[in-house]
Amino acid sequence: MRAEEKRALERWEEHFKAMSADIPVEDWLTPLEIEHKRASLEKDPVEWIKYFFPKYAKYDFADFHKKAIKRIIEHDEWYEVLSWSRELAKSTIAMFVLMYLILTGRKKFVVLASATIMAATRLLTPYRINFEHNPRLRQFYGDQTNLGMWQQDQFKIKNGATFMAIGAGSAPRGARNEAIRPDIIYMDDYDTDEDCRNIETLKKKWDWFEKALYPTRSISEPTLILWCGNIIAKDCCVKRAGQMANHWDIVNIRDKNGHSTWPQKNTEEMIDRTLSKISSKTVQGEYYNNPVVDGTVFKNLAFGKVPALSKFRFLIAYGDPSTSNRKKSDSSTKSLILMGKLGQTYYVIKAFLDHSLNSEFIDWYFQIKDYVGGKTPVFYLVENNTLQDPFYEQVFCPLIREENKKRKTDIHIKGDASKKGDKASRIEAALEPLDRLGLLIFNENEQDNPHMKRLIDQFSLFETHLPYPADGPDACEGAKVQVDRRINLEIPVDTISYNDLSDFDSNYKF
Repeated sequence: MRAEEKRALERWEEHFKAMSADIPVEDWLTPLEIEHKRASLEKDPVEWIKYFFPKYAKYDFADFHKKAIKRIIEHDEWYEVLSWSRELAKSTIAMFVLMYLILTGRKKFVVLASATIMAATRLLTPYRINFEHNPRLRQFYGDQTNLGMWQQDQFKIKNGATFMAIGAGSAPRGARNEAIRPDIIYMDDYDTDEDCRNIETLKKKWDWFEKALYPTRSISEPTLILWCGNIIAKDCCVKRAGQMANHWDIVNIRDKNGHSTWPQKNTEEMIDRTLSKISSKTVQGEYYNNPVVDGTVFKNLAFGKVPALSKFRFLIAYGDPSTSNRKKSDSSTKSLILMGKLGQTYYVIKAFLDHSLNSEFIDWYFQIKDYVGGKTPVFYLVENNTLQDPFYEQVFCPLIREENKKRKTDIHIKGDASKKGDKASRIEAALEPLDRLGLLIFNENEQDNPHMKRLIDQFSLFETHLPYPADGPDACEGAKVQVDRRINLEIPVDTISYNDLSDFDSNYKF
């Protein structure tokens, strides 16, 4: 272990000692009262955890925590994968459960595996320090430290249970605690981004788990296999384990309705504040178990100077409203794209793309009007397909009428009810050739605008199987279609008289 790694573990130990010193002990309890209270607590694992780890469990558990605790403890033979988002305490819950199983005598030998021996030792450290310094554990279960068998990466407590940390690729064959084979095999932080980018390395790590680590268990004795890890790649060890598990528990920072999955700890404002500071790609991978990789469709995404707006014959402002009226990051994004065409080039002049209220979406149109400032005509449209039609008639139109009246101005926004095909195919077919040929230009003056950044994010992460929202590119495709239609309407149609056609036909008869 390197010197800086040792210092990191020492700092962690000092932090825990200071924290554990604040845990009050019921010194007045008699041995009989301790025995009765211990038996009562052991009947309710959640209450057991709250009592013995008050500093860790300072927030009330969410339902998914309680279900996981119950599910793992109820089964002696069990294979579980916890793919919980960051900040949902998967490693901490695992520690609670494993220490419960060890101290109640249900299990005797824990092997904790991680990507490296250093990572495994770091993950094992809280277990060892709790045995050393948690005053309530010492009061109810006695001093479990065992001099001579007490190292950072392996120790044996006085009730006979052993804990061992190992790194991927080491030699666990024949691991035993006297006559006992490992009855808890626990993987945490086993995948790494670098390993998952190399299919051969990934295969070696998975083979090591299956061929070297997993067979250390006993066939005749029940064993707990537990994984803690997010889905960090399309193919990773956690994903392979999840497909084999008795239960694969996938929990994101927010649920499908856009609500915090652990509101007792992570409020909506806290989540918004944290996620707003990192890229969409990182948010999806770290907090939503959605390992989005850079897309392979749009590779150029060029920024450039937009000609003076007066040079455009007209502009199209095309909006996709979505029917959600919430600003949560899991609600659908609303988008509005201002696009024009000069020569063969399409210019994305201004973009709005965000989780917004209906009133804010309406306001974007007026911002477009002020931005253009009458320099050229603007045709305002909003997508109005079959699903959106009730929204357009019942919500959107009354809102725009009210806003026109309030602002004493007049914006006419036409609903686009044209039938559209598959979303991903439309976007790729209409916009990819333009991007590839340098004929789709994004306004360089808007490069730092958060809305334009979100639009570029969605383009750069776009794939035809739509692993990530593409509402902005979808609105760009709608704007491009409307630009083409308007141009076709304005191009005069060349005609030829019947006599000219007859003369032409007679000159070329065979």
